[in-house]
Amino acid sequence: MSDSWQDDAPDNGEPDIGEPDIGEPDIGEPDDGPRPRHLLRRLAIAVLVLAIPAGGLVWLFQDDLFHPFGDARACEGSDAPLSGQFGAGGAPLPGDASDVHYYTQSGHTELSFVSSRIPDFLHTAGFLPAEASPFEESYVDDNYALGEGETELPRGLCGTGIRGPVLTYGNTATTIMVERSPFTTDRFRAPARAIVTYDAP
Repeated sequence: MSDSWQDDAPDNGEPDIGEPDIGEPDIGEPDDGPRPRHLLRRLAIAVLVLAIPAGGLVWLFQDDLFHPFGDARACEGSDAPLSGQFGAGGAPLPGDASDVHYYTQSGHTELSFVSSRIPDFLHTAGFLPAEASPFEESYVDDNYALGEGETELPRGLCGTGIRGPVLTYGNTATTIMVERSPFTTDRFRAPARAIVTYDAP
């Protein structure tokens, strides 16, 4: 007597895998719809995160990045770095020199700086003999005059122009203009701006 619950099909020893149900989607397949948007969004965020510190570094080092020779004192168009000594006496810049700018072109240099030690610089750079007063008329060049309230900035030089009145010293090879006090004829401004003009030897 046969069992009514037994399948009439012969058992060949292979598992019955049945027919695939093609009516239902395979949930194992990736859904390519929203993923590219998520990837683009994450990529944009990553670029923004990297751009912020990079922009900060550019701002921090902009003086070095966008000036000749990486020197923030050099004006655009300069073709040589600033030498370390100036004037006939080979003097360095005063120790308190600030707002320094220079322009060099074909061996010619225009140098601007602010200092409260101008008298010492005039002596050490050879513009004045030792112990000579910078306000003695015999040492002042009267061929150049800049009136009170007037300003001048030599061509190529950047930064702030020199303010009149000024006193001028030197010769055709090396000259220096210094801001004089507008209130008295025997004092410089405190501090005073000076512009040194010279040709490289």
